[in-house]
Amino acid sequence: MATRGVNGWTPLERTLRNDRRIVVIALAGVISLAWVYILLGAGMEMTSSAMTSDGAMNGIGAVMVQPTTWSAGYAVLMFFMWWIMMIAMMLPSAAPMILIFAAVNRRQRERALPYVRSGFFTIGYLACWAAFSLAATTLHFTLERMSLLSGMMTSTSVYLGAAILLAAGLWQLTPLKHACLRHCRSPIHYITQHWHGGEWGALRMGVEHGIYCLGCCWFLMALLFYGGVMNLYWIMGLALYVLIEKTVPRGHWMGVAVGIGLVGWAFALLMGFV
Repeated sequence: MATRGVNGWTPLERTLRNDRRIVVIALAGVISLAWVYILLGAGMEMTSSAMTSDGAMNGIGAVMVQPTTWSAGYAVLMFFMWWIMMIAMMLPSAAPMILIFAAVNRRQRERALPYVRSGFFTIGYLACWAAFSLAATTLHFTLERMSLLSGMMTSTSVYLGAAILLAAGLWQLTPLKHACLRHCRSPIHYITQHWHGGEWGALRMGVEHGIYCLGCCWFLMALLFYGGVMNLYWIMGLALYVLIEKTVPRGHWMGVAVGIGLVGWAFALLMGFV
């Protein structure tokens, strides 16, 4: 028979009561630390606010700082810059899914600590964005080698900028984008349809959800190559947009409108109107 404390609760019952608080505090802590890291410059010599100001003054086609020479250490720094930036931008919109997942585990009242499985789910989710960050770092290196990105990490080519805007806009209008978005907008449906028990099951669910999230947002994140990889206006704007698209009623229609707007922006850029 389980031993009860002074309040009449077993240790497991106390854990279940505090599980939501633990998950919320952990998520808030990780998100806050990620944003602080980005605001301080993500290991760069300049803060993100300074890079935002210089990037805004320079614009497309201006190269005020020569691209940095890439070394193994710099590549690792770039990877963590991208990954932590993705954590800061994407984890807030994934928080409802993680909290509902924690609630389902809490109701099962198994002996395993519920927040441990929430941790496995989150690790699986963030692993997908780590894979994206590795690809983004590789592309970042390639674009700098081709002189298509300035030292301020902004596009130096009108054609590259227009191509990014056009690709992101068209992706917003595809059925695959909206299929992925439906999974992100319906946490309860996703959990009931993709449930796997245990810690490894939680990790698998996190990876699967991360894949849907990638399908929903990867082209939007590529917009940073146009607006500036460390441009705070673009980082915060995209993070807010993703949160709205995933959580606000009829947010998917906003995605359609944004897609049309991005396509129009691309053509306006090519024609010299912006």
